[in-house]
Amino acid sequence: MASSRLQIQPDESVLLRVTHSNLKSFSSEIRFSLQSTVEAVKDKLWRKCGTSVNSMQLELYDDTNTKISNLTDDSRPLGFYSPLDGYRLHIIDLDPSSVTSGGWLEDTSLVEKYSISEEAYDKRDGTFRKFKEKMAAQNPSAFAPKITDDYMEDLCANIKVGNRCEIEPGEKRGVVKYVGRAESLAPGFWVGVQFDEPFGKHNGMVKGVRYFDCPPLHGAMIRPDKVKVGDYPERDPFEEDEI
Repeated sequence: MASSRLQIQPDESVLLRVTHSNLKSFSSEIRFSLQSTVEAVKDKLWRKCGTSVNSMQLELYDDTNTKISNLTDDSRPLGFYSPLDGYRLHIIDLDPSSVTSGGWLEDTSLVEKYSISEEAYDKRDGTFRKFKEKMAAQNPSAFAPKITDDYMEDLCANIKVGNRCEIEPGEKRGVVKYVGRAESLAPGFWVGVQFDEPFGKHNGMVKGVRYFDCPPLHGAMIRPDKVKVGDYPERDPFEEDEI
């Protein structure tokens, strides 16, 4: 019986699913030559999972998850244990001090993080902070905030909801529907306008946030410097130019 198991053709191989006792998320499909010794199989697995050959015990399970055998003889070829495609090869790490133990290879929260105090970091040379400070000293405008939360707030002083308005460029007319910040857009102040005609991009909702209500394609959010409020009545669409 045993001799028939050893009659392995030179090119025969098997695709096995590999699992690990310490690495719960580790699962890999690996093809092995049936002529490889169990020791050679262990060496191949060591390179993939980190468990040393001397600390590795292998178990073979069939496709119903029934244990077939323990691969206890390192000198025997893998084919001696009659594995088939789809069977599972389970690695048991017997070393309590193994790099795979404790779960830290999978749970990075268990790994001790390197930390340094602000005072010690400030004393170091060659850090990104020092580089940034040097660049800021050479070109202050490059590191200055481009847009602040109160950007163009002063231009909104005379813009009120309900005002008629005209937008530049283009002289498109409408009514002011919103004045204030828009978190879904860039920092600073915005004016929400309902155009008289469908010159807009939305119905008052921008990136999932509703700022006002208006018909579809009549709404727009515009910077205050582009909005002029005053006596801007709706234009007559049927008005003809005088000849």
